[in-house]
Amino acid sequence: MLVKPAVTDLLKKVDNRYSLVIMTAKRARQIAEGEMPMTTMEDKSPVSLAVDEIYEDKVYRINEDETEENNEENEE
Repeated sequence: MLVKPAVTDLLKKVDNRYSLVIMTAKRARQIAEGEMPMTTMEDKSPVSLAVDEIYEDKVYRINEDETEENNEENEE
């Protein structure tokens, strides 16, 4: 089976395989629930679309620390 983009290429975009799986699953769920894909790729699979978005740097991971900092700034 040929997978594009390759997992090795995707791992350059994230910290580790676990982060990649979580990011892909969360974004694929959003797409499956009706969110518009941010990629120009013509694919019907939400998982493939999510992977393409990660590869194209259109989706990225937000650390829990960053979200806590943003919430604290908004409260002030």
